[in-house]
Formats: sequence, structure tokens, C-alpha cells
Amino acid sequence: MNALEMRRFEMLARVRDFISTRVEFFPRASLGGQQFVALSVAVENLTREAATQSSGVSSAQQATASRAGAREALRDAMQAVSRTARAIAFNMPGLENKFRFPRSGSDLALLAVARAFAADALPLKDEFVRHEMPESFLEDLQADIADLERAIGGQNTGRGTHVFATASIDEQIERGMNAVRRLDAIVRNKFRDDAATLAAWGSARHVERAARAPRRPDGDAPEPPAAPPPPQ
Repeated sequence: MNALEMRRFEMLARVRDFISTRVEFFPRASLGGQQFVALSVAVENLTREAATQSSGVSSAQQATASRAGAREALRDAMQAVSRTARAIAFNMPGLENKFRFPRSGSDLALLAVARAFAADALPLKDEFVRHEMPESFLEDLQADIADLERAIGGQNTGRGTHVFATASIDEQIERGMNAVRRLDAIVRNKFRDDAATLAAWGSARHVERAARAPRRPDGDAPEPPAAPPPPQ
């Protein structure tokens, strides 16, 4: 949740608690009782979706770090294959063209080239091993491919979870805010002669404003930083 969403969430929870302590005034069959149920469901859903959103962010961040490591490991493995292929090409001219290492491109492009490396190196495995590549270099290459694919999938899943939860949070906040708007009229009418309860209601439904930047002692807003001098 962003700061505004969190402040609204906190307000919705306060309003729910306000009604909870006066539930006898809001029978379930009444309009006020129905709005209280809608509000309570929204708060419960927000609690769950906030946790899901946070989990999605953490998963995406973890997968991003894993993706960087998996990419580097795969690139190292592919460079070894490409380097060795250039040596083998002394006896098999043109082989080096089959194992050109990509200098740039997306991770998906890197994966496509890595799979081609694995397929093309298979019938030449003995030659690669003769040049001191490990016996398991093809299995290791496949494992590196799988690691990067898994990291990409985890990153996409984490981002998807975050996006879905964020959309759900927006929806639940809107539902809760609508319930509070209707409850505002109901509470003010029901407790019109009870100043203390109305004051408590006003406090419960108040949404805190965002903190402002501190002002300088002379009362002026802080000046923006000076622009850097132009290059000579």
C-alpha cells in the first residue's frame, strides 16, 4: 500500500471498531448494519491483500536477485563453450560460427542461444572434453538454463501477485469508503443529540493528511537545490 492507501485503511479500521462497540444500534437487517458488514468485509479483505501485496514484492525482489545470478552463471558457461569451440575450429573450420556468444540481447534471447549451444555441442561432446571441458558440461549448461528460466518465472509470478493484490486493494478501499460515506449520514442522524459520540465518530472517520515538508525558521518553504553550473 502507498501512504494514502494506508491512511485510508487505518481510517476504515477505526470506523469498523467504532461501530463494533455500538453494534446494538446497528441491527444486521438495518441499512446501517448492512453497511457495517460491508465495511468489515472490506477491512478483512484489505488485511489479506496487503499481506499478499507485500509477499509479491518480496518474491519479485528475491527472484530479481536470483535472475541476475543465474544470468551471470549461464553467460559464464556459454562463454566457456564458445571459447572452446574456437579452439576446436582449428580442426573443424567454421565451427566457431555455430557457437558465437551473444554480446547483447534479452534474457529470453540468451536462453534461445544457450539451448542452441547445448544441442549443437551434444554430437561434439568428446571434442569439448578433449579440450578439458568437464564431462558434465552439457548437464551443467542445461542446469544453468533451467535456473534462469525458473528465476524469470518467479519474478513474473511475484510481479503478477503484486499487481493483482494492488488492484484488489484499490477495489476494497473504494467499497469501504462508500460504506463509510453512507454510515456518516446514518451515524449523524442516529446520534444527533449525543455530542460525545459524534465527536468520537468524527475522530474515527478522519483521514490524516500527508506530512508536509518542514519550513525554514523564517516561515518560507525550503528553497530547491541550486542547479549545477553548465559544463565548460
